[in-house]
Amino acid sequence: MKAVVMAGGEGTRLRPMTSSMPKPLLPVVNRPIMEHVLRLLKRHGLNETVVTVQFLASLVKNYFGDGEELGMELTYANEEKPLGTAGSVKNAEEALKDDAFLVISGDALTDFDLTDLIRFHKEKGALVTVCLTRVPNPLEFGITIVDEAGKVERFLEKPTWGQVFSDTVNTGIYVMEPEVFDYFEPDVSVDWSGDVFPQLMKEGKPIYGYIAEGYWEDVGTHESYVKAQADVLEGKVDVEIDGFEISPGVWVAEGAEVHSDAVLRGPLYIGDYAKIEAGVELREHTVVGSNVVVKSGAFLHRAVVHDNVYIGQQSNLRGCVIGKNTDIMRAARIEDGAVIGDECLIGEESIVQGNVRVYPFKTIEAGAFVNTSVIWESRGQAHLFGARGVSGILNVEITPELAVRLAGAYATTLKKGSTVTTARDHSRGARALKRAVISALQASAIDVRDLENVPLPVARQQTARGSAGGIMVRTTPGVPDSVDIMFFDERGADLSQAGQRKLDRVFARQEYRRAFPGEIGDLIFPASVFDSYTGSLLRAVDTTGIAESGLKVVVDASNGSAGLVLPSLLGRLGVDSLTINPGLDESRPTETPDARRAGLVRLGEIVASARAAFGVRFDPVGERLSLVDERGRIIEDDRALLVMLDLVAAERRTGRVALPVTTTRIAEQVAAYHGTQVEWTTTSPDDLTRVGRADGTVFGGDGMGGFIIPEFSSVFDGAAAFVRLIGLVARTQLTLSQIDARIPRAHVQRRDLATPWAVKGLVMRHVVEAAGDRDVDTTDGVRVVESDGRWVLVLPDPAEAVTHLWAEGPDDASAQQLLDEWSAVVDSAGR
Repeated sequence: MKAVVMAGGEGTRLRPMTSSMPKPLLPVVNRPIMEHVLRLLKRHGLNETVVTVQFLASLVKNYFGDGEELGMELTYANEEKPLGTAGSVKNAEEALKDDAFLVISGDALTDFDLTDLIRFHKEKGALVTVCLTRVPNPLEFGITIVDEAGKVERFLEKPTWGQVFSDTVNTGIYVMEPEVFDYFEPDVSVDWSGDVFPQLMKEGKPIYGYIAEGYWEDVGTHESYVKAQADVLEGKVDVEIDGFEISPGVWVAEGAEVHSDAVLRGPLYIGDYAKIEAGVELREHTVVGSNVVVKSGAFLHRAVVHDNVYIGQQSNLRGCVIGKNTDIMRAARIEDGAVIGDECLIGEESIVQGNVRVYPFKTIEAGAFVNTSVIWESRGQAHLFGARGVSGILNVEITPELAVRLAGAYATTLKKGSTVTTARDHSRGARALKRAVISALQASAIDVRDLENVPLPVARQQTARGSAGGIMVRTTPGVPDSVDIMFFDERGADLSQAGQRKLDRVFARQEYRRAFPGEIGDLIFPASVFDSYTGSLLRAVDTTGIAESGLKVVVDASNGSAGLVLPSLLGRLGVDSLTINPGLDESRPTETPDARRAGLVRLGEIVASARAAFGVRFDPVGERLSLVDERGRIIEDDRALLVMLDLVAAERRTGRVALPVTTTRIAEQVAAYHGTQVEWTTTSPDDLTRVGRADGTVFGGDGMGGFIIPEFSSVFDGAAAFVRLIGLVARTQLTLSQIDARIPRAHVQRRDLATPWAVKGLVMRHVVEAAGDRDVDTTDGVRVVESDGRWVLVLPDPAEAVTHLWAEGPDDASAQQLLDEWSAVVDSAGR
């Protein structure tokens, strides 16, 4: 006997899940509903099956193919237009005309005994046998009445409660003789219950009803879809679960990685190659699909998560359904009954209320509160560039495909035959993405100079030596799971705002240039990169007095690429040095704030015990520098900026220094004391670079370990700052603690407030209005200066739904009070 699986319905009640996926492919415990149906058929010897398809037919065919993987023989009958439940089966008449056949829906979950159903059909000599079952609420189904012999007496399609005369309903499973096709025409929309069966009964044909025992669920609504998952996990339906039951009710599929500190409260299911981090809590009836990543602190209860989903830290998902390839960012909350379609982005700290539907390819911005369904709005490609290039979670937001498109767009902004310098940090992720970048550049008629793994300042310097631009791929500082793709201009500086907008436009329009075969770009690997960098640095920066000073320093390379340039640099400086952590560690391409702090504490201990003049600690890519004084005490980054400023200004006695507006105004006092002046810039590194390369600039810094040494470079450079510092200390003959002690204490407080994108402009307008007659500086954001000299800066973040506030006063309490006042202004405007 053959079977017919009806798989052509659109499943409109299940949208947005079925907006881009046919209903039979919806997964139930990580297997499509229709696969559960086919496995049931095979279990009962029905190996030859015809599948009727219409809506998104190619997806069904591509998934199941000819059925070989299931040990079955599948053929397909395609409907050009909807033909109804009977019309779709008649469309397969040619394959079914020789023997009785079984009809079953591809989107109902059941474990009925089909062998006994077929036996009943044959014993009764029926033309049609209707499989029936008893349900508590028959309103959504066709009611069927049978007599004592099992013969059908009456059908009623989808009754009202006033018409309910039985709880026995039609499951849509039938056994039929091929003669049934004689009772209706082809290519006409016809239903079994509404059209064919009443006609057969009218003519007295033998139609029987078989009341089945077992499980049956018509997965027609979101509620029934979630219920079906729970029922499988509870063992209420006899289907195969793919995986291992590691404890009662807790199923884990092959290749899944579950941290021992994750909390699992079954019954639940974790799909193949999923990753569950420490601190995650998975509660009852949760289904996690294949290749899903659940980050630390996330909480899931009765959540159904389809394949390739990313769930960020501290996210909270309850009773919801998440479509495939969707990203749920940090601290997002999705409430009971909500459904998120395929390939959506749910921003950080956003809330999706219960029963909300978010259709495929939509973006919910960070901090948003969504209480109505998102259907028509298109996905926004907002803020491609962040503070340091294009940043995001590796293989979630930043994929090889995205890297190829970005590099292709960048190449399109340059002339054919131009040269681009590429580089990376020492992480595997950066290595993989850089290879994708190189291939895209070459395919766009760009020659590539690949530096491989080098410190960021070296990449910038080499880019400035004849390249039209550069691309550096690195791990995002402090965020091990994320990467930055950084774009440089011909000077090795970060791409300007205008350059970013140009690249953004080309990327958004997908107007990528492609080279003809004879135009494919060349790939070369420059030699002696570190010697070239070191030689240029030592020629540009004043090193007089270092060799004679007898200074001893301790240098921490942080197991990063900064260590690659130190042997050449320290050897030629002639300084007595102790280098720690010089080797590359692929598992630590960046460091968390806690790890950085621990490293500085350890550095301080070594400096003190070695009686060194000071210690420096590079960040892993050699861009930034942290200081420890001769006593082993950590000099905080904002304080280190003032120490370097004091040393430079005292030696130069003229010129200007470039500092962002977030810097303490103590810097003005230090600069003025030594005859220099401050030029305030925005917080953007490219603005600091702009001032850094202007004539008369003697120093620059951002208060976060980034220093500009203009005589060598106009960008942040840890090695250049280190050489400059050694020279200054050698010639000054003062210790860092002595220099630090002569600088007044600063009292700057900072706070970040969540602010939805939609109200950022409103917030800034309220701040300006609240400033009244006070002095206002709009260099970057709005800085309001009080009459007593205290100031507060309100600055909207360019890439996140956040507003930053800084406040400075004569003491911490005063600064905190000012911060509280203006936080209230921002909060009231954002409500």
